[in-house]
Amino acid sequence: MNTREDSRKENVGVIISNKMAKTVTVQVSRKMRHPKYGKVIERSKKLYAHDETNALEVGQKVRIVETRPLSKLKRWRVVEVL
Repeated sequence: MNTREDSRKENVGVIISNKMAKTVTVQVSRKMRHPKYGKVIERSKKLYAHDETNALEVGQKVRIVETRPLSKLKRWRVVEVL
């Protein structure tokens, strides 16, 4: 049985900004092979995540999980610091 908790996407990334109130910007990187040339390249995405305690610092590695829309751009929530 697949519940709503099980189907939520998870990502691990590094905090690159904590200047907003209760929000951090997390950079999530992944490595992939180029479809034509075969070279391994790194793709990254900036995601906005909710930080209720407002205590996270730039450079920390965090696990984020998908959640309902919290604002115009914020769709992720910080679960734990790694």
